[in-house]
Amino acid sequence: MPVTKRQVSIVTNCFNEEQNIFELYQKIKDVLATVSWVSYEHIFIDNASIDGTKNILRDLARKDSAVKVIFNSRNFGQIRSGNHGVLQATGDAVIHVVADLQDPPDLIPAFLEKWREGYPVVIAQKIATKDSWVMGQCRSLFYFLMDRISSAPQIKNFTGFGLYDREVIDVVRSLNDPYPYFRGLISEFGFEVATVPYQQPARKRGVTTHNFYSLYDMAVLGI
Repeated sequence: MPVTKRQVSIVTNCFNEEQNIFELYQKIKDVLATVSWVSYEHIFIDNASIDGTKNILRDLARKDSAVKVIFNSRNFGQIRSGNHGVLQATGDAVIHVVADLQDPPDLIPAFLEKWREGYPVVIAQKIATKDSWVMGQCRSLFYFLMDRISSAPQIKNFTGFGLYDREVIDVVRSLNDPYPYFRGLISEFGFEVATVPYQQPARKRGVTTHNFYSLYDMAVLGI
């Protein structure tokens, strides 16, 4: 008798990632081919890219039925776009993976194993990064301030990369908030969390869209 597979939704929001998007797609496809008890969909939400990203995504969707693509009419920003993509997921769990290959797809089997053990939230927690000293100090200060003002213990060195059971996503959906501070909500909800430590690699190709303004915006949103 065939075993019923669990459905997992991979969600990737992207903007001008023509140099990375195919490699990310292929890595995730290869990794999930090794996990026999899951099937998956890969949802890409494009934030009005102006390079060749859209054409690559159209080609992937044409050739692979597991790929679904949302094209935003304009750039709605990383947080709103990513949140919208997560809310479109139909799987029993959602794994959010950024497009720049700084979220290593090789961690996905570890996420799935923790999920199968019963954890509704499995997060990747950075133990090392290629950030500059200044950026590292800014992040440390941010986490310190968040701990001081928050009633719920915050998870340090957590970017959002991880797995979330459908019951967690349903709670996010019930908030009806188009601009949520997702990392803070995970702490606030109080679901049991498993962590998978990793070293975040440096971006190899392309230019990051993160700048002081975008990081400041996320910090203020969190506060």
